[in-house]
Amino acid sequence: MNNKKFMQLAIDKAWKYQFLTYPNPAVGATVVKDGKVLSVEAHKKAGMPHAEVLALKVAYLTQYNKDSPLQKLETSLDIHNYLIKNHKDFFKDCEIYVTLEPCNHIGKTPACAMLLEAIGIKKVYIGTMDCNNEATGGLQRLRDANIEVEINVSEEQTDELLYPFKKWQKDNFVFFKLAMRADGTVEGGYITTKDSLKVVHEIRNNLDLLVIGGETVRTDRPTLDSRFATTNNPPDILIYSKRDDFDKTIPLFSIANRDVEVSNNLKIITDKNFVMIEGGYNLLESIKTKLDYLVIFLSTKVKNGKKIDITKFGFKEVYRYEINEDDTVIFLKK
Repeated sequence: MNNKKFMQLAIDKAWKYQFLTYPNPAVGATVVKDGKVLSVEAHKKAGMPHAEVLALKVAYLTQYNKDSPLQKLETSLDIHNYLIKNHKDFFKDCEIYVTLEPCNHIGKTPACAMLLEAIGIKKVYIGTMDCNNEATGGLQRLRDANIEVEINVSEEQTDELLYPFKKWQKDNFVFFKLAMRADGTVEGGYITTKDSLKVVHEIRNNLDLLVIGGETVRTDRPTLDSRFATTNNPPDILIYSKRDDFDKTIPLFSIANRDVEVSNNLKIITDKNFVMIEGGYNLLESIKTKLDYLVIFLSTKVKNGKKIDITKFGFKEVYRYEINEDDTVIFLKK
C-alpha cells in the first residue's frame, strides 16, 4: 500500500461517523508498522476519544493484548496516561495517518499532538490542516519534537470529509435526508432496514433542528424521535407548512423536552448550526437552493424494476458506503 491508500482507510472509517461527531469534525486514523496496518479507527462522538487515541490503543493491543489493563480503558485521559507510561518504545517504528491535523488543545480531551510526541511516534501523515484556531498547532509541536511529518496527503478527499464541519463552524450546515428504493420510489412506509434507521436516529440526536413538510406530518403521523439511537435526545422540530391545523395526537407533538414550531418561513434555519430536512421529492425541489448536501439512504428494493439515476437531482456524489447488504448511504453536494 502507498501513503494515499493508508490515508484512504482512515477516510473511509471517518465517513461512517459523519454527522455523529457534531460539533466536532469526522476524523479517521490509520496506524502502520513495517508496512502492515495495525489499526484503523475514527472519532465517534464529541467528548469521546479522538481518532488518533483509539487507533494508537488498538495498535498497541496487537502486541500487548494479553491481560493489558488498556483493554478496559475508555476515556481519552485514561488511554493517554496509560500509553505515555507504558508505550515501551512500541511506537518508535510506527507511522500514523490522520485525516486532520492532530489537535494541540487540552479541552474535553487531552491534546493528541502531545500524546504522539510522548510515545515517540516515527512519522505522522496529515490530510488537512486544522482550521480551528483553538485546536491547531499540532504540526508545529510534532516538528519541534523532531517527529517527521508529511502534510496534505489526499487533501482533496480529507477536505471533503471536513466540509460539513467547516460549514457549521462558519455559519450553518443544512442537508436533506431522502430515503428511497433503487427505482426511486419513496412511498409506502419504511423503505430501508432498521440498520439505516439507527444511523438516522443517531444523527437526529445531534441536530439543532429537524425540518419536515406539513403533508408528510399529516400523512405519516411520525414521532421523529431518536428511540433507536444509543440515547434518545429528540430534536426540535420545524413543520414547514402554510396551514397550522395539525391533529395534535400525532406522536411528534407529545415528545417531551422539544420545541415544535409550524411556519411557512425557513428563516429559522439560518440561526441553527446543524439542520436536517426530511421529506419527499416535492419538498426537496422547493428548497433545493438552501441545501449544502443531499443524503440518500438507498435501498436495493425496487417496485417498478427500473433503477433511478441519482444525478437527476442536480447534486454531485462525494461519497457512499454500504450500511449492510440492502442499504447504502450516499452523500451528494450542491
